[in-house]
Amino acid sequence: MVVRRAAVAGSFYPRYKPDLLKILKESFTNLEFGPGEEPKTLNQEQRSIIGGVSPHAGYVYSGCAAAFTFLNLFKEKIPDTVIVLGTDHIGYGKVALMDEGEWETPLGNISIDEELSKRILENSNTIVNDESAFMGFPFGREHNIEVQLPFIKYCARDKDVKFIPIKFSIKDFNVVNRLSSDIAQAIESYDKDVVIVASSDMTHKEVYDSKQLEKFKERDKQVIDAFVELNPEKTLEAASKTTVCGPQTITSLIMICNNLNASKGKLLKYYTSSEKTGSISGYCVGYFSGILMK
Repeated sequence: MVVRRAAVAGSFYPRYKPDLLKILKESFTNLEFGPGEEPKTLNQEQRSIIGGVSPHAGYVYSGCAAAFTFLNLFKEKIPDTVIVLGTDHIGYGKVALMDEGEWETPLGNISIDEELSKRILENSNTIVNDESAFMGFPFGREHNIEVQLPFIKYCARDKDVKFIPIKFSIKDFNVVNRLSSDIAQAIESYDKDVVIVASSDMTHKEVYDSKQLEKFKERDKQVIDAFVELNPEKTLEAASKTTVCGPQTITSLIMICNNLNASKGKLLKYYTSSEKTGSISGYCVGYFSGILMK
């Protein structure tokens, strides 16, 4: 059994289970930046919320926004599998998944959905199975997929929810469109409940006063508006003009969900690190939670 060890426990989120549970609970119950409630499920038979965007910064900054996403994805029913579309900060250059094994988290390991992974690989001529995209140096240090997993474990309760990591390095619209169709077809052929998460922070920029912060937020608003409109072309164009770190993951999420009959997008939460820390004094990052529904 291949186990991908947690690479950023102790930096992006706490290393030890009690501390991790504490910050996760605080992220959900925060009344100003978070949803103000713990995750729960209605155990419905049908699902309408099929995908969402979740940020991937340190939990003290972006955890509250991520909590909105996972609260909603797990609200109707606890999914069987979560596909996490990760971006590439290191220069991997391809699109890859890991088709077997487990990923370590302080809340317990989470297994890869081997059957759905193989269906995706069979459908696609571009997505490759490559453990090196997720393990070892340098690509194994990439954090943006890993930080989503404790949220999955926290919301899953006692259910054995599986996941699939997909590293998306390509930003060409036509390629993203084809890959998204391949993934959607695999999901449609699979008789289990699957949701998709696009891992991405928003704009990164130096901000030193309220006027600069408003201009900063306007850049992100253009991306968010396109997301809510379910418009992948407009989303990729708007995001590519910013320092949004996952324009291709957000765009692919829209395309996959459009293929799965999404009809509505919704902004759940947006704020910046300057607002979260209460200090407009330099480097600032935007955090966005949004969902797509049938």
